[in-house]
Amino acid sequence: MPMIPQQYAHPGLTLAQIFAIVRAYRRKSLLIAAGLLLVAAVIIRLLPKTYVATTALMMNYEVNDPMGGKEFPIGLLGSYISTQIEIMQSAEVLLPVVDQLKLTQDREFSSGFHDRPDKLRDWVKDNLVKNLTIEQGKYGSQLIYINAASEDATKAAQIANALADVYLAQQLTRVNDPATDRAQRYSAQLADLKSKVTAAQDRVTAFRQHAGITELQAGNADTEEALLTSLEQRYQEAQNARRNAEVKQGGNQAVSNEVIGSNLVQGLKTQLALQQAQLAQARTTLGPNHPRVIELQSQIAATQKSIDSEIGTYTRGSASELTAAQQLEQKMATAVAAQRAKVLAVRRFQDEGAKLLLELESAQTVYKRALEGYDQIMAAAGGKYSNVSVVSRAQVPLEAERPKKLKLLIAAALAALLCGLLGPMAYELVLNRRVRCRDDLERDLGVPVLAEFDAAPALAARP
Repeated sequence: MPMIPQQYAHPGLTLAQIFAIVRAYRRKSLLIAAGLLLVAAVIIRLLPKTYVATTALMMNYEVNDPMGGKEFPIGLLGSYISTQIEIMQSAEVLLPVVDQLKLTQDREFSSGFHDRPDKLRDWVKDNLVKNLTIEQGKYGSQLIYINAASEDATKAAQIANALADVYLAQQLTRVNDPATDRAQRYSAQLADLKSKVTAAQDRVTAFRQHAGITELQAGNADTEEALLTSLEQRYQEAQNARRNAEVKQGGNQAVSNEVIGSNLVQGLKTQLALQQAQLAQARTTLGPNHPRVIELQSQIAATQKSIDSEIGTYTRGSASELTAAQQLEQKMATAVAAQRAKVLAVRRFQDEGAKLLLELESAQTVYKRALEGYDQIMAAAGGKYSNVSVVSRAQVPLEAERPKKLKLLIAAALAALLCGLLGPMAYELVLNRRVRCRDDLERDLGVPVLAEFDAAPALAARP
């Protein structure tokens, strides 16, 4: 190809220059790559194996509150699980795991410690955190995977299971201890409510005995009230009877209804009228001193006397009736006043008793409601509720998780080949630049090449 002017040539090496250098150092490149690959293979072979064991947990957030029965909001599940993952990685969970498995005596976790002995647990805990991977399941699931890594397969499974056990125990304590404490407080409150009910009942009983009444609430069939109503009606009747007796006593008894209705008085009046008629007839024919006239006058006087006597009897009867009516009215007034005072006293006692009954009913109502929730409280306190369950426990892994020897070997081969190619090229470009092809003369020296011949056989073996 024709020579490209120097000012128009791109900087750097061309493919022909690169291929020429690689061809010149191909044996050395292969030796370098093979040596590096062998060293890498030995290192990979000597790398310690790391086993990973996994324990799977499920968050049953629907039973997170056995006391209140509240469900967990679905929208907060992600943050809730993140919080639980942080709790698993906290010192409150990891330090008991360190103590349980005696990791402070394990060289895998305690090697390299050169501080005060009281800080050994924290050192081991920090190393343990590096060997733990706790993550949520895919797609925001309720699963949490605890991955524990260790050089010993059995130890890896023990760490994963111990971490899950410690976390479950602490979670169980966090969920159930409040229920137990609440049950104890509830029992004390229940006993206090019972004592209040007993005291209220004792006050009601003592008040009944003091007041002498059994019914502290006025009902529709109140005997004392009914008796007062009956007495008031009789008292009103007695007043009416007294007024009638007064009217009767103050009127003319001769024309009273009793007199008019009396057959005896009417008979006497008829006899008197007949005698007066006979007397008038006799006076027309007989003289005033005639025996017949005198007889008739005597008969008329006797009859009038009898009439007056009967009317007087009725008059005295009206007076006696008025007196009796007045006495009855007075008695009824006294009885009504006494019964009204009794009713008022009963009402006063009933009002006071109603207050006591209201206090008793209120105490009983509160105590009854407390008893209705007592079984639930005791069931929650006695049960072992947990919102975390183990899906699968860690098993002893049969194969190491790390290192991936095949992947490392492939990566080492690629790196060795790259070093084998780049090493001689760097040596060529920096320390021992040679002219190996047409581009070396034209690009680097600016000398045009007219012809290019194959290498001479005697010089072909020289680099």
